[in-house]
Amino acid sequence: MSYETLEIERGGDVPVGVQLVRLNRPERLNAYTPQMYDDLTRMYDEADVDNDVRVLVVTGAGRAFCAGADLAAAGKTFALDDPDHQDIGGALNLRTFECGKPVIAAINGPAVGIGASMTLPMDIRLIADTAKMGFVFARRGITAEGCTSWFLPRVVGISRALEWTMTGRLFGAAEALEARLVRSVHPADELLGAALELAREIAEAAPVSVTVIKQLMWRMLGADHPIEANRVESRALTQVGHGPDAREGVESFLEKRPARYPGRVPADLPPVYPWWPERPFTPLP
Repeated sequence: MSYETLEIERGGDVPVGVQLVRLNRPERLNAYTPQMYDDLTRMYDEADVDNDVRVLVVTGAGRAFCAGADLAAAGKTFALDDPDHQDIGGALNLRTFECGKPVIAAINGPAVGIGASMTLPMDIRLIADTAKMGFVFARRGITAEGCTSWFLPRVVGISRALEWTMTGRLFGAAEALEARLVRSVHPADELLGAALELAREIAEAAPVSVTVIKQLMWRMLGADHPIEANRVESRALTQVGHGPDAREGVESFLEKRPARYPGRVPADLPPVYPWWPERPFTPLP
């Protein structure tokens, strides 16, 4: 696995089943580019079909997480010629949303614009106590991107989402925690260790269960009645309940020993997965 803008790490201090992904343009504060979009989407594609990857941890190289869109084109940065263009921040976040493996953000430094919004479809966010975030679109004279208008209100509520996006101000780790945008705040030198430890806990659970639960939680946010959850959960439970992971989960509990789940993702996902229809991008008329 080789990428121009990412650094991938497995083994060593990275727990078994975990893949560490660093945004790797430190000289530009890991600013987002079309190449980074290509690399991240390919990374998700490859991780999704790799049975050895159970959890992804995404962080930034150097002192930033991601300083937002690369502004090398100055005032023309957002002047796109194609009216049917798909926002590549939104395209990335849709791919993150579709990822079958849990994704943890370790926000080690500034996360601004797309640098903040790219964390929203990630499943859990941890932040360094020195980091700042900002949904700065209105300060750059543009509108929200990265599907922020869908994700952010679901994470922090409509009032806080409006405040942050309409003011475009930067805010610190304490405010992010108070609003439940992040799960926890850590000293900068302890952040990655905390994220990897959380990833290890998830990686030790039954991977098929984790993948199905992840998608159930996200996709039921848009369901109009709990019966939709009951329909999918009933089919999934029936299918995985006959599998080796369910047997191992119960037997290891009764025998008071650590579980050794044989299931792998994607190889052993139940037939019901995926249960949702594909939703391709179509531009507005």
